[in-house]
Amino acid sequence: MFSSHKNISLIGMPGVGKSTVGVILAKELGLQFVDTDLLIQNREHRLLKDIIKDDGIDGFMKVESDVIKSLDCTASLIATGGSVVYGEEAMAHLKEISTVVYLSLPYDKLKTRLGSLTKRGVVLRTGQDLRALYDERIPLYEKYADVVVSEVGLTIEETVNQIIDIIK
Repeated sequence: MFSSHKNISLIGMPGVGKSTVGVILAKELGLQFVDTDLLIQNREHRLLKDIIKDDGIDGFMKVESDVIKSLDCTASLIATGGSVVYGEEAMAHLKEISTVVYLSLPYDKLKTRLGSLTKRGVVLRTGQDLRALYDERIPLYEKYADVVVSEVGLTIEETVNQIIDIIK
């Protein structure tokens, strides 16, 4: 399923540990680490929350999709933002260049992990709360995932090891 020339992309809700797990997994597998949120901030010279505030959610998602579609890498671990699954073309590109791993957590576990959603630069529509966002995104993560890893009861290291076991 996975070759060292192909990439691995991590998708999932904010707070599931895509960046944290991604850095460790990249080290374990000898891959480059790419964080798409950082690529977006570097390209725009603004924080995610400022892009959302200034350009709106649709403007942010267009930038996110453009950045993802322009990814040209091999042997990389790609940690994505939670809203990446809204971009069909972006997800088609990720599926083409990588094995897509969905890091899954039940709502109650996720809620305890998350702090301020706006400080994190989470894409929330007016009047939308975490529960509504969760319910909206879960089917999309499941749709695009090549592999689903449930993090229930797992430490970061155990999550990394489970991903390695599955993709090897």
